[in-house]
Amino acid sequence: MSDINQAIQTVAVYAIPVLFAISLHEASHGYVARYFGDNTAEQQGRLTPNPIKHIDPFGTVILPLILYLTIQMPFGYAKPVPVDYSRLRNPKKQMGFVAAAGPAANLAMGLAWAIWGMLLQALNVTEPFLTTMAQAGVIVNAVMCAFNLIPVPPLDGGRIVTALLPMELARRYARIERFTPYIFIALIVLMYTGVLSSVLLTMVRAVISIIMLLAWPFRMLLG
Repeated sequence: MSDINQAIQTVAVYAIPVLFAISLHEASHGYVARYFGDNTAEQQGRLTPNPIKHIDPFGTVILPLILYLTIQMPFGYAKPVPVDYSRLRNPKKQMGFVAAAGPAANLAMGLAWAIWGMLLQALNVTEPFLTTMAQAGVIVNAVMCAFNLIPVPPLDGGRIVTALLPMELARRYARIERFTPYIFIALIVLMYTGVLSSVLLTMVRAVISIIMLLAWPFRMLLG
């Protein structure tokens, strides 16, 4: 029974950080795409931080819960924001900026959660739910930032690589995206077996270090 209670508490603490990490990640893709000429996401009402617009019932709720309760490795996805790359003014180059917007948004949110945690500490707020949520916000966004930077399509890192490659290589590399379901299954298996976990953990630690470095002036300001 204690394990169930612990799981419920963990879900409650992580729910808000996860929902907003996913929502702002997806919305940021749409905002940058609109800036470069594609307003598809805007037309479909996806330029919003409202989590309801971005939640995929299976990928955002059911799958992460199943994985957390079975192998303690929550993994999921949101509904991708629609981007029509052909409508961008410079599709090949600007798709990299559109892709990078998601991890950049997670980095910014991780920084915001870190500053929030520092503010709680400066105000001597010791409510466990609030302080733990601040820590969860940093971790969740660091994980999302790091994971999405893995250089394999359809992840953002893969699209950034595609934008940087010469045209012929870019076309070939982009074709990998046709195997998206198998790629996600392979990533889950690699994490479960530990092959990818160590690499991802190193990336997450690097992102957290960057967040804390950026937050350092605020820590000094708050004393």
